Amino acid sequence: MAHNYIVPAHVFDLILYADVGKLQQLNEQELRQILPCLVRMGLCAPADDSNKWKSERKTLLQMLSSIDLVNGLVALLSVDFNTIRIDAKKEKQLRAKVGGSNATESVLVSQLDHGIALEFERSDPVRKLRLVLSELLFVMAQIQEPRSDFYFKNCELFDCEVYLDEVIDVIVIAQAELPALLPMCDVVEALLHMTNGMRVMSRLIANAPYTFNEVCCHLVSNGEKQEEEVIGGRKRMQALNVLCEMNPSQAFIIRDLCIEHCRMPGLAVTLTLQMDPMSCDLVALISGLLLGEDPNTRSWFSQFIKNGQKRKRDPASSSLHQLRERLLSEVKKVSENIETDHTHNEGHVITGSALIRVYCAMKAIATLKFSDDEVVCLLRLITSHPAPSCAAVRFVSLALSMFLACPNLIGNVEHEKTAKAWIRWLIDQESHFAEISESSDSSSSYGEMLLLVAIHFHNNQIHAISDLVCSTLGMKSAVKSNTLTKIKIFFTQEIFTDKVVTAHAVRVAVTPGLNSTIPGFLPVHCVYQLLKGRAFSKHKVPIKGWIYRQIRACHTPVHPLLPPLIETYVLSIITPSTKSDHTHTNKPITEQEIMEVFKDSVLVNTQKQRPMDCGQTDKQDNFTSQLLLMYYILLYQDTRLANMKAIVSSNRKVLNYSDSLLSRLPFKYLLQRAQKQPDLYGGLIPHILRLMVSHYPHLCVTQDWLEEDIKHCDITTPLISPNKVTSHLLMQALENMKKNPTAVLLQLETLVTLSAEDLVPFADVIVSNLLCFLEPGVPRKLLELVRTLLIKLNSVMPRSIRVMFVNALRDQNAGAIVKIAHTEDNLTVDPLTVLRCDDRVLRCPPLLDVTLRILSAYLQASRTFLSLHIQTNPVAMTGTNQSMTDFEREELKNALIAAQESAVVQILLETCLPKPNESNTGCLLSNLREVQCIVCSHVHQMFISDPNLAKLVHFQGYPSELIAVTVTSIPSMHICLDFIPELLSQPQTEKQVFAVQLTSHLCLQYALPKSLGIAKLAINVLSTLLTVLSHEMRPDFYIACLPSLIRISKAFPPLHEEIHSLLTRLGRICSSHMSSMDTLTSSETSHRLTEGDVECHQLAHIKKNVTLNNKYYDLYYEIHKTFSEIVR
Repeated sequence: MAHNYIVPAHVFDLILYADVGKLQQLNEQELRQILPCLVRMGLCAPADDSNKWKSERKTLLQMLSSIDLVNGLVALLSVDFNTIRIDAKKEKQLRAKVGGSNATESVLVSQLDHGIALEFERSDPVRKLRLVLSELLFVMAQIQEPRSDFYFKNCELFDCEVYLDEVIDVIVIAQAELPALLPMCDVVEALLHMTNGMRVMSRLIANAPYTFNEVCCHLVSNGEKQEEEVIGGRKRMQALNVLCEMNPSQAFIIRDLCIEHCRMPGLAVTLTLQMDPMSCDLVALISGLLLGEDPNTRSWFSQFIKNGQKRKRDPASSSLHQLRERLLSEVKKVSENIETDHTHNEGHVITGSALIRVYCAMKAIATLKFSDDEVVCLLRLITSHPAPSCAAVRFVSLALSMFLACPNLIGNVEHEKTAKAWIRWLIDQESHFAEISESSDSSSSYGEMLLLVAIHFHNNQIHAISDLVCSTLGMKSAVKSNTLTKIKIFFTQEIFTDKVVTAHAVRVAVTPGLNSTIPGFLPVHCVYQLLKGRAFSKHKVPIKGWIYRQIRACHTPVHPLLPPLIETYVLSIITPSTKSDHTHTNKPITEQEIMEVFKDSVLVNTQKQRPMDCGQTDKQDNFTSQLLLMYYILLYQDTRLANMKAIVSSNRKVLNYSDSLLSRLPFKYLLQRAQKQPDLYGGLIPHILRLMVSHYPHLCVTQDWLEEDIKHCDITTPLISPNKVTSHLLMQALENMKKNPTAVLLQLETLVTLSAEDLVPFADVIVSNLLCFLEPGVPRKLLELVRTLLIKLNSVMPRSIRVMFVNALRDQNAGAIVKIAHTEDNLTVDPLTVLRCDDRVLRCPPLLDVTLRILSAYLQASRTFLSLHIQTNPVAMTGTNQSMTDFEREELKNALIAAQESAVVQILLETCLPKPNESNTGCLLSNLREVQCIVCSHVHQMFISDPNLAKLVHFQGYPSELIAVTVTSIPSMHICLDFIPELLSQPQTEKQVFAVQLTSHLCLQYALPKSLGIAKLAINVLSTLLTVLSHEMRPDFYIACLPSLIRISKAFPPLHEEIHSLLTRLGRICSSHMSSMDTLTSSETSHRLTEGDVECHQLAHIKKNVTLNNKYYDLYYEIHKTFSEIVR
């Protein structure tokens, strides 16, 4: 809307850039509007001293000399503004003090004999300034007071057109000379409340163009949230419209200010509508406001649409009405272009898609109610027939979504017929659109969306349809079930019956390169929904082939629907859809199909040579498909075991994948490689990890994973190129290792620098020659390199490398049994087989470390095997007998596991004893000491994972020579303090002695209050046993226990008194017994000798007494020795 009183845009541009040459070309009326500014430019001292401006200033003065009105402006500029400033400040203070309510009191104007207009006409320039300032300051004071209504001042001076130009001149000059007293923004704010304020404001800002942006920002930031509802808002909106007409280039900036501050939405819409049609971005603006990420902006603009619909005062003049009219004209134009376009211009289709989203957003977010004209035009738009193209696929998907989100578009019979005809046309043309999608490498098509909508209607999943519509439109849109009745009947009964949907889904081609970056609705969505509804098993339609092909066609990043698709598919295989008919299940993927995916993997085919310059993966290796199949297999096994009782009770046969297949698949490698790329496989990793830990804990050993993640920074550049190391050369070097160990060292150092996958072809050579490294004189460096290589190989082929390792290090002195190679099943059933190795391994720390890792893995595998065996073979009984039987089976399993693990601990502890040819001097650099450290560390891990194992091992007992080693080297030995009282109460004296010895060492290692209590208990037990033990058992018992008292006294000196008392009593008993035994033995001997005939049994009795007496002498000696040690 143009206003005839505003400064023209070209005039504002000229004064803004001070183009004096073009200013001369303006007519008298145009010059009059900016004359005060020109006069000040010509007369005031310039800041620019350049010659160019001096020349332009002369030109300006020559132009002004021919205008008579300049004299009046010169007179205004000649006023003493300092005096006026002082009086104006007093006037301002007066207005603020009395609230500005009394207009007759004034400092600037003392008395008015006539009306203000007449006074203005008769006054000199000074009084004119005072009159205008008085009126202006009065209004500025009034608008500062809080009011419920909009304040408006009818001023005679501003009402009169005759004086208005001169009043504007006075205001312009006053504001320029007194800027602190009259801030531009405050003056403009006051002019909004006065007659002809818009005209004055336009001229004022034109004469001070540098304040344009400041004024606009002030007006917007102080505007109303919804400006069309109040008078002040409409005034402010009008003022900004005037400013934008005066400076159109700033319209975009002012609109952005409105959006940034969430103010004056009507102005933002009006400015957009006034723009040039070529640059108008109305549709993009509405989409950004309603569908943007800022919730405040969305709420602000949606409220504008809601208020506009409720407006009762002249709704046709509102901004919303103009907006709807413009959008409606765009819809009509686009509809005609789509129908009549024969050039396949996608621009019209793209515009139509944008309009559909805009209308859906206004309805869903701002609750816009479509008018009758809008309903007709929108229905024509969404049911148009675009030419096949990628943009058309998107257009049809959006149109179908609007069709579901706005069912009121088919409110009558004619509209319903139009919609049905359009859907049938979509079905007929789907193949043509699919061809276009395939040719453009796009996997999205509206056919899948139609099929998915039909599936949801069949399953009565209205919420799923709502999610589908929302995800397609990119916004939240409520879809109510009661409004979709007609559409549901049409979909489910006339076009897509249940059987048709199922049969069609299988024939749909899989999506090549399926990944999460592909937008739209794909065949996988349809198949997933049908699987959830058990439609395939219900109609006996085979879906296994389609799922297998889709898995093989997947790429990264993994599509988020694939994990739930596999879960639903596995459930449909294991559990029938109905309890009565067990045939309603899908077929599982066969072993041959699984191996077809893994056949090119170097980890499955270890004989396949991998080139050294190959990247991390083979080009043929479809890692994503392998990972998905791995998840399928793990989930299938888990689900089958969970439903095993139901399967057995129903006598159904369910495929059980063979151990030979499962042992060949590189589960650990696939999982670890996926974990290194969480952005590509993040949605799949947690599911696989959970199943792996449950079924293959021996592949998830924490120590292995932590060590494999550590990067070896000390690896130097090898002296031999990796390309020159082959299996044959390595074998030759190993055969000559005794003569030339350097060749082996160089090749092993090169192999260490390779990746784990590249080491696979060398696994056989390395493992089969492990016995060579047990020969005496092999450098420790070689052993450490072999250990590193074995750990690397363990990360990619753990199951194979473990079996190969055990077979390579079998005891060669075991006889015929050594000829039979162990299998993984043998080692899982009997993990102790790992320890039936060459004795030299037990004194080779690097290989012993690897052996213990393998042993730990097979112990975990054995536990899992026993648990799965119970699940796989449930007892077919009912009632309480079954629960009792299951309980007994569980107890037997736990007993077997405890026996295995305790035997492992006992064997390992025995290896810590020095052999006859080893001198246990306590040297910390011996192989024996290193073996003890490795074994104790391993036992510690076993104890903390199962504290009951520690109790079992110590109740079984072990050589007392190892107690000092175990207590000092196994950090978890402190848990023995919990069961030592129970061990002391055992009836066997051997266990009691072991308990006392263990207590003494624990007291030295852990001098805790709890240890003090246990030590007191041990002393009390020893005191009690003085009177309990027979005289034959007493010497051996206490001779074994006395060194323990020395250790207890060192740990707890307060126990000296109790130990002293015990030793005193023991000494007295010992002394008494020795005296009596000496007397008895001497008398019997002399009596028998006098008779001269000593029988054999009598002689044995005498010798026994002598031996026992000697033991008491030894005990007596030990007591003295113990006293001296304690006292010292």
